Amino acid sequence: MVPFPGQGHLNQLLQLACLITSSYDDLPVYYVGSATHNLQARVRANALNPSDIAKIHFHDIPTPDFTSPAPDPNALSKFPSHLEPSWDACMLLREPIASFLRDISSISRRVVVVHDSLMSYNIQDVSSLHNAESYIFNCISVFTFYCIICLSVGMSVQLEEELLKKLPSLDGIMTDKIRDRGASQSPYLDIRSGDIHNTSKVIEGKFLDLLAQVASDQKKKNWAIGPLLPTKMDRISNREDVCLDWLDKQPPRSVLYVSFGTTTSFSDREIKELAMGLEQSKQRFIWVLRDADRGDIFTEEARRVELPEGFEERVKGVGLVVREWAPQPEILAHSSTGGFMSHCGWNSCIESITMGVPIAAWPMHSDQPMTGFLVTDVLKIGLIVREWEKREEMVNASTIEDVVRKLMASEEGDVIRKRAEELGEAVRLSTEKGGASRMELDSFIAHITR
Repeated sequence: MVPFPGQGHLNQLLQLACLITSSYDDLPVYYVGSATHNLQARVRANALNPSDIAKIHFHDIPTPDFTSPAPDPNALSKFPSHLEPSWDACMLLREPIASFLRDISSISRRVVVVHDSLMSYNIQDVSSLHNAESYIFNCISVFTFYCIICLSVGMSVQLEEELLKKLPSLDGIMTDKIRDRGASQSPYLDIRSGDIHNTSKVIEGKFLDLLAQVASDQKKKNWAIGPLLPTKMDRISNREDVCLDWLDKQPPRSVLYVSFGTTTSFSDREIKELAMGLEQSKQRFIWVLRDADRGDIFTEEARRVELPEGFEERVKGVGLVVREWAPQPEILAHSSTGGFMSHCGWNSCIESITMGVPIAAWPMHSDQPMTGFLVTDVLKIGLIVREWEKREEMVNASTIEDVVRKLMASEEGDVIRKRAEELGEAVRLSTEKGGASRMELDSFIAHITR
């Protein structure tokens, strides 16, 4: 496994590593990356069985030097440009990865490299080894992947007319620098033998078919093996945690979970509006209030975000503000959780979909606007907080209050929740023996161990 050093990417490949170590005992799995990011993946391993993690061989490459600036909460764009030094540093890993692959190739029948598409340059030496092959692991929704391919080359997106009119644009989703980084990986994409997707045919079957039609190399094999996260949380939820203890005391489906992932920073004004909106909605909530990650999460202290004076006292018993790392999959799986206000990173969305929790979609950058659209308009299991075209406008407290009330305490919200619960049930079934995702995983493993 060769992940890209961002939390959502590190986590999905760690989940895949655990899925393999828990299901196929005789396959050794190596997780290869800089020492700092391998440690990050381990300390934040949410909802994964420690005994499955213990079977993974973490191959730590010495971390190249890079600066780790703080995020700018007042930047007009929410794209996490402050992470670019850490991404630049990860492009220095080609030689140590090649050296490791040569070593392991000499003692193995076959070496299979599963890598993030943004790490294609780093694993290019696979092609010089007689017994090695590589597969790209896609960390975004297939719908997003399909739309970006179509829009980038001027092909029409195959959607109903009404949906096409509302499809978010690709404007402002990322910086030119990161777009160039993605393009710089292109020459090395053809090395791969196929693609793996963290999704289920139950969620995105139509878009998997459409993607196969527009893919530049239609001979490559594709497997939709998600969701990768454990769908049964009972074995780990006995651990002590302030969020889970608080949820135990709340009525079923009554709590809105609020979290914006690891790459979004809010300005003081945005935090004030969100706090007021949550308070005025009179709905129960857990709010994970953290600044965006730095490139090296083990360096300096993150900024402590200030809430409006007296806010936490006023919402005591109704709302819980958490400032540390939270066990998100277990929170979403908890019977008291009835909604999720999210930035719509694919990691968060696939967790929410799997647990049957509807989403208040508030996309910030990258793949998130398309994924938010998939959730709200295509799957119809959520409500939009702020349209992508209005991304530079302040979202005020009354807008937040309205969306929260609609999702958590209205007939429309109940209909959306029922739809989300039904989809979640179907997704969980797809991972069990005989289910679509389980069969895809077995097919992938059979293919690489042929």
